[in-house]
Amino acid sequence: MTQTVQPASGTAAANTSTAVVIPPALKRRIPKYSDLAPLMKFKKPEFSNAARLKRASTVWELRDIAKRRTPQAPFDYTDGAAEAEITLRRARQAFQDVEFRPGILRDVSSIDLSTDILGKPSRLPFGIAPTGFTRMMQSEGEYAGSQAAEAAGIPYTLSTMGTASIEDVAAAAPGGRNWFQLYLWTDRERSLELIERAAAAGNDTLMVTVDTAVAGARLRDVRNGMTIPPALTLKTVLDASYHPAWWFNFLTHEPLTFASLSRYTGTVAELINSMFDPTLTFEDLDWLRETWKGKLVVKGIQTVEDAAKVVDHGADGVVVSNHGGRQLDRAPIPLHLLPDVSAAVKSLNPEAAVILDTGIMGGADIIAALALGADFTLIGRAYLYGLMAGGRAGVDRTIGILEKDMARTMALLGATKISELNPEHVRLLRV
Repeated sequence: MTQTVQPASGTAAANTSTAVVIPPALKRRIPKYSDLAPLMKFKKPEFSNAARLKRASTVWELRDIAKRRTPQAPFDYTDGAAEAEITLRRARQAFQDVEFRPGILRDVSSIDLSTDILGKPSRLPFGIAPTGFTRMMQSEGEYAGSQAAEAAGIPYTLSTMGTASIEDVAAAAPGGRNWFQLYLWTDRERSLELIERAAAAGNDTLMVTVDTAVAGARLRDVRNGMTIPPALTLKTVLDASYHPAWWFNFLTHEPLTFASLSRYTGTVAELINSMFDPTLTFEDLDWLRETWKGKLVVKGIQTVEDAAKVVDHGADGVVVSNHGGRQLDRAPIPLHLLPDVSAAVKSLNPEAAVILDTGIMGGADIIAALALGADFTLIGRAYLYGLMAGGRAGVDRTIGILEKDMARTMALLGATKISELNPEHVRLLRV
């Protein structure tokens, strides 16, 4: 029954004949148990790491978990960049400055995120970038990354400075699409040995990194006194008390080594000095093109001119990248370079692949890059945050988060497949 309330006397409302009507739903009453019962569905609290991974909705939340579970030195090795870390902040800001331009009244009931890259299909438009010392971040390291990539149907790139060998990664993910990243050395015999091993293990793509004439100034590592493998100093022993699971895994698994460098002996500094050679030129790239029979991609492109030149020298693709901000601070921002690089590369060779990395922390970032001219993207830190957060399960969670983000973004843009994305879908607010 509707309750009628008469206005108070002496008010203006009292001089009218209209009463205030209160709907039944707004009349106060004592709640019945039958009304409360459906609301009382208390869940048992879950404190396991698996539950924490499941609750994570973004890569940033995986990063928070990773930071709690990982000692400072290996976490900072992943999280940090060169000098004042301006390049990394700018790269991430570039994605934040993207404005999407959605299309409406499209049938987006089915979203297809698959694409082709370097002659083969990928179920998603991103792969896992090469990362060094990966088992230092979490003991499953490259094995977790390659197996998660295999399960997701995306490429996995093993670094020359990885902590699992070319052969072991191939055995761990025999059905996966494995790529190998190479630092070009003047020692052709050592380079040739790695190239031959990569080919024999079934890697179909060689990714040569060219932005490391010298090592960048990664000041977090300097401040942390970071060594490979981590040293048991007073500081690290104290840190271990806060991260016992990490240290237990580290101490009870095979010691860290540069697994692909079977003939190498010496310190890390000596290895880096031998790898990062300031004398390399395009002639070395020509030698590599003659030597490697599979797909050849050049990583570390930071100008339109260099992108065009490496394609002219026979590269099948380029990775527009500033090494995650870990080399030159104040370097060009890959997302800003992307449209011009794509135009230049495609004018020379329409089949050449344009790949982007640096700064990607969400699926919307990947969609923005694809719309601006990338054929494919790579994730480095995003994958490592998942790895540090929960090993293989954490990497799976990273991939799942990105996939869900991409599908939602595509639907809201009014696009149903990757080939429909174009520059009309995005606008860069600041360049």
